[in-house]
This record gives sequence, structure tokens and C-alpha cells, in this order.
Amino acid sequence: MRLTKFGHACVRLEQDDRVLVIDPGTWSEAEALDNVGPVSVLVTHEHADHIDIDKLVAARKANPALMVYTNAALAEKLDRLEGAVTAVAVGQTFTAAGFSVAVVGGAHAEIYEGLPGCANVGFIVDGNVYHPGDSLFVPPEKVQTLLVPASAPWLKLREAIDFVRGVAPARAFPIHDAMLNERGHGNFDAWISGKGNTTYARLSIGESAEL
Repeated sequence: MRLTKFGHACVRLEQDDRVLVIDPGTWSEAEALDNVGPVSVLVTHEHADHIDIDKLVAARKANPALMVYTNAALAEKLDRLEGAVTAVAVGQTFTAAGFSVAVVGGAHAEIYEGLPGCANVGFIVDGNVYHPGDSLFVPPEKVQTLLVPASAPWLKLREAIDFVRGVAPARAFPIHDAMLNERGHGNFDAWISGKGNTTYARLSIGESAEL
């Protein structure tokens, strides 16, 4: 499986001719959705840095085979993608672009006084790659690859380290990092490398890793 990092929280998974894109938001590149064949898109929650509806509409116009999977609350708001959206729930396992996807978590991490209070589902792909969205939910399943949020209004560095240790993956890559400058990236990388108890590496935008 090939993992490619796009802007902020967006990654693209490829296996043979199968393509799965997770959280293509307003801070990610439209190229993440390029493909002549079937593409499936997973969206963790409704915030614009995780979903760009205009990009999805344009991508589906270019590729009518594109399908979107997300939580029920968000699915109800995606009428512009009518016929392309499937609502999924925590505890469910489904197949998207030939990948097995388990749905975990359920709620967005709190920022302050219960806000934002919206649904957030994490996705575990082929028992290998875990994308938590805006959450620090530690799933009971063992995963090999963790996509760890690096910067957010709801996140402390200490919490990110504890999250990596709790999931205990074989490897970890940072996501949710568009609000950090180069110094911030370096600081986060040093802490997770030193205290995360896992093999850690940063992928630049467009860079891939074979899993």
C-alpha cells in the first residue's frame, strides 16, 4: 500500500489501481482526487479543513465513479453529491475502493465548553492505517500506521504523545499540520520521535511511503 501526504489532514492510499482519499479539505490539493478509475473518499467530519465540497463536486463531475463515505450528520448536508454519498456509523466495517474500512470514535475532540460538539468518525483502513480526524480516540484494534494530528485548537503536544503511545503503532506520520511553520514542524517531530515510542517520519506534501 502506498500512502501519499497532501495538505493538512488529507492523505491518499493506493493499492494496485485502487484509490482511497481521506479528508480532502480546503487546505489540501485537488490533485489528491485525480484518478481515471474508481475513487472512494472518506470524510471524518464536517469542518472545511477536512472537506471541500466544491472539490468533491468537481472531482465527481470528472469521474462519476467517485463515492463518498462519512458520518450520518454530514451525509445529510451533502445534497450536491446526491447518489454518491453513503452514511457510515461507529462499529461498522465496509468496503471502499476495495479497501476494508472500520469506523471508530464518534465525537470531535472538545475545544472549549463542549464546542464544537459535532460528529467525528475515525477510519482504520485494511487494519493498517488509522486516520482519527479531529479526535484522540484510541481504538481497541491494533494498527500498524497512525496518522497523528500535530496542531489544532483542541490539541496539546502532551496529548499527542500520549495518543501515539496509547495506539502503539509500528510507525506514525503527522497530519493536521497546516497551522505550523517550519519551526513548529521541527519541534513536534523532535518530541514524537523522542517520546512516541514508535518509528516516526514526516512526509512533505506529495511525498509517499510504502507501507
